[in-house]
Amino acid sequence: MSLESRRMAGILLIVLPTVVFGGVSILSLLVHDPEYIANPLRQDLWRAGHAHAGVLLVLSLLMLRYVDEATLSARVKQLVRVSVPLAAILLPVAFFLSVLRPDATEPNALIYLAYVGAVLVIGGVLTLGVGLIRKPAAEWAASPDRP
Repeated sequence: MSLESRRMAGILLIVLPTVVFGGVSILSLLVHDPEYIANPLRQDLWRAGHAHAGVLLVLSLLMLRYVDEATLSARVKQLVRVSVPLAAILLPVAFFLSVLRPDATEPNALIYLAYVGAVLVIGGVLTLGVGLIRKPAAEWAASPDRP
């Protein structure tokens, strides 16, 4: 694992307990806050924000195990390393802050950050996948069936 991937993995593992704290916070709201219970939209979006944060952080850690093996330039590898962790921030922010008021009946404009996060996830995952499937130039040059 490269130094860059290792550092990013360390940062993600340090950040991961914040997701646990978020889960405990949501549980506390479910048990003790009648305003939270009275707003199903807020419950749904906060639950989605919490779930996306956790899943995307775990996906980020998984991707770091493969990014150094991909046939990608150093710059593109760095973009892949940060794409999903950045989405793990943007998606929850979109879900949490778009219904911050207890009486919110619809999300505000911050919900559009979720689309930015979705594009980052798709871009990072597809780029890594293509980089893993591509044949390295050295293998291509040594291939006997090359035209």
